[in-house]
Amino acid sequence: MNEKDQGRDVYVAIADPTRRKLLRLLAEADELPLYKITSQFQMGRTAVSKHLAILKEAGLVLDRKVGRETRYRINATPLREIKDWVSFYEKFWTDNVAMLKNILEEE
Repeated sequence: MNEKDQGRDVYVAIADPTRRKLLRLLAEADELPLYKITSQFQMGRTAVSKHLAILKEAGLVLDRKVGRETRYRINATPLREIKDWVSFYEKFWTDNVAMLKNILEEE
């Protein structure tokens, strides 16, 4: 699959603290209109919209129009890739810490 087909990389999308805060905010709500999201940040509507667009390109956010208003909700499915990646390293560290513990106990 080439880069065009993938959209924006999920890792790049969540690298920014503002976007992580946006995801948390959306995870805690069923759906939020842009004006309510914007009120949670000390930045303008345009800046928030740009962050939401990056999350949307990565598939992490879904939106829908209700009249003139745009409402956003989280789509956590792409986060599974990150969970799987972190899980691999969690096992790596768990195994290595257990091995270190055994070595220290032998001494």
